[in-house]
Amino acid sequence: ELENLNDAPFSGDEENGVSEERKTEINGNWIPATSITEAKINAKAKRRLRKNSSRDSGRGDSVSENGETLKIGVVPTSPKGKLLDRRSRSGKGRGLPKKGGAGGKGVWGTPGQVYDVEEVDIKDPNYDDDQENCVYETVVLPLDERAFEKTLTPIIQEYFEHGDTNEVSEMLKNLNLGEMKYSVPVLAVSLALEGKASHREMTSKLISDLCGTVVSKTDVEKSFDRLLKELPELVLDSPRAPQLVGQFIARAVGDGILSSTYIDGYKGTVDCVQARAALDRATVLLSMSKGGKRIDSVWGAGGGQQSVKHLVKEIDMLLKEYLLSGDVLEAERCLQELEVPHFHHELVYEAIVLVLESTGEKTFKMILDLLKTLWKSSVITVDQMKRGYERVYCEIPDINLDVPHSYSVLERFVEECFQAGIISKPLRDLCPSRGRKRFVSEGDGGRLKLESY
Repeated sequence: ELENLNDAPFSGDEENGVSEERKTEINGNWIPATSITEAKINAKAKRRLRKNSSRDSGRGDSVSENGETLKIGVVPTSPKGKLLDRRSRSGKGRGLPKKGGAGGKGVWGTPGQVYDVEEVDIKDPNYDDDQENCVYETVVLPLDERAFEKTLTPIIQEYFEHGDTNEVSEMLKNLNLGEMKYSVPVLAVSLALEGKASHREMTSKLISDLCGTVVSKTDVEKSFDRLLKELPELVLDSPRAPQLVGQFIARAVGDGILSSTYIDGYKGTVDCVQARAALDRATVLLSMSKGGKRIDSVWGAGGGQQSVKHLVKEIDMLLKEYLLSGDVLEAERCLQELEVPHFHHELVYEAIVLVLESTGEKTFKMILDLLKTLWKSSVITVDQMKRGYERVYCEIPDINLDVPHSYSVLERFVEECFQAGIISKPLRDLCPSRGRKRFVSEGDGGRLKLESY
């Protein structure tokens, strides 16, 4: 203590270059400073050892003299490897994956585990006796007027393409029509008025098949009541609406989905002119059916359902009426109503034969105008026009037996058609021509040269 109280900065020995070890008092004992540093290092090493031994127990770790932990048989890993380590970081456990490998992200359980249907626990405090008797059903809201038209219009238009009433019935059953059931026949008839005769026939079949499954007879009667009220508006788009609605009513009565006394209920109570015309049309058709005419043929037979003989007869009558009236537009309309675009070559063939059999120029010019109009309006396609001419080319020898000078008339008509742009140059060049009559050679016995094509 006396030496430490010395005010001199250095003692005599220190001035001579000999340093004396400094001492510090700890708990009343004087301990050299070097031993304190060693004690801190040893304490730090012991803490590190305890920490590593609790985490990696039983791995044979040891501490070196410098206080560093040495792991026997373990290769030091990078910091990135520690981040990807799936072992518990809490310092407890055996180092196995969490939850046996079923605790990762997006994992529903251990590999190969199959979940069974969960059984209701009767002892569960939240158990309800009525829970087992519950029936869950999908509730479909009823369609309003705007959604009804938007939903059913594509269904009916698609039906006009495939003609399967069962498919339409299944699609309508999946919809909650509610109080709009009677509007199904109304929408179908409204779309058919703007379509073809085959569409109206398909509509009558659709209403007949839907009656009893989707709509009732009361709904059908209510739908025709609405059609009669809306006739003034339907006439704006379809001028023939009163006659067509009358035919729909007559067909419904004939199919048995509409009462036979339906028309009698309107006698003397109708003020609308269009409604009276529709009811009068239905009355006439029903009276004709009593005389033997079938009411189910009120729309006629659609294109593909007609026989070839019937189509040939219709086309022959069409051409004869055209030669009498000279109305090209009426002839075009009648041809389109036949709905046989694949059979238009028959009209081309019959028209050219009429030209070959005629003796005047009137038929020649009228048939030329008819083919020119049908060609420009694309009613007759290129393929049908070509096929009709080729049929005439093949049968001209037989036609020439009954009609003399048919070759010269055909050549002239084909040339006029080519000048009008109806046929192409290759089709014109295929036209057969009869060779001149001359003797082949001397001593031939008077034989004539064969016809060249």
